[in-house]
Amino acid sequence: MMAYIHGRSDWPNLRWSDERIARPLAAMRHRQGRLIGRMEALGFPLQEEAVLHALTEDVLKSSEIEGEILDKGQVRSSIARRLGMDIGGLVPADRNVEGVVEMMLDATRNYAKPLTTERLFGWHAALFPTGRSGMARITVGAWRDDATGPMQVVSGPMGRERVHYRAPAAARLDTEMARFLNWFESADPDPVLKAAIAHLWFVTIHPFDDGNGRIARAIADLALARAEGTPQRFYSMSAQIRTERKAYYDMLEATQRGDLDITPWLLWFIGCLDRAFDGSEAILAGVMHKARVWERLVAQPLNERQRMMVNRLLDGFEGKLTSSKWAKIAKTSPDTALRDINDLVERGILVKDPAGGRSTSYSIAPEA
Repeated sequence: MMAYIHGRSDWPNLRWSDERIARPLAAMRHRQGRLIGRMEALGFPLQEEAVLHALTEDVLKSSEIEGEILDKGQVRSSIARRLGMDIGGLVPADRNVEGVVEMMLDATRNYAKPLTTERLFGWHAALFPTGRSGMARITVGAWRDDATGPMQVVSGPMGRERVHYRAPAAARLDTEMARFLNWFESADPDPVLKAAIAHLWFVTIHPFDDGNGRIARAIADLALARAEGTPQRFYSMSAQIRTERKAYYDMLEATQRGDLDITPWLLWFIGCLDRAFDGSEAILAGVMHKARVWERLVAQPLNERQRMMVNRLLDGFEGKLTSSKWAKIAKTSPDTALRDINDLVERGILVKDPAGGRSTSYSIAPEA
């Protein structure tokens, strides 16, 4: 079996080619600076809305990478409550949603605080409030102990599993994590490179029974917040990794089975981050569209149900909005839902979608 990088005699002396990385890193850093400048030039309400959208995507997609699907409304509501934002139509969030949000906001809002063992244990406990991952009981808020065997990343049906990675033995974790945390707080490579290296280094150690990928991405977000000197997040690295999930896992596996030259991993990370900035353009466009719609509606008398549902549509309603969905979400009768909708259609706020099914659906009227 090919050795993993953590088993090499010179681990963890990771190395890379500054010459190969310099140009793409400089180009990405220039774009990063321009993006932060553009977003911070927005008025405070628009900036707040952009941050809410980016953080929601980050929480949703980081969990989705691991196969866990969270409720978007719960995630958005949890973040808004913690940021003190009044977005209307807040919904209660499950404990697991609150835990992921708590971890992500601690990583980005408190980016200047040292990364410590206790902080990581707190993040892990927040991710697994019941002490279980699915049906299995796991060690929570502490390093894994390998009581059930070595930590492996596997795929495939039982009996034909493929081992993608085997982590260092549990007996090494105290030493490995102390070395990692000391490096994270003392080393001074370019801050974006630190985010990429920390991400790889942490998942290579794989110190927890579960949740290592989500915590690694939170550590990377913390490092990126330090790089930018602001807790405001205007893009989602996790959303881009979700889009490129196969390439992400392939690159991790290849790097962990290679030598200690991690130049290909750093180039992939820099490129992925650069592509994540494209998503910020979509966030900005959505935020500006929402602001223009509400400017148009400022003098319109809307009831609370109508305000909530218009906001739902502007925030990216999943699927088609029908009168039955309106009634269910707004907790009202089908007749009242239809009256709410017809009123908005008559005033040109909503339009009927082209026929495409048994139920009529509705969308926000396009801008004139």
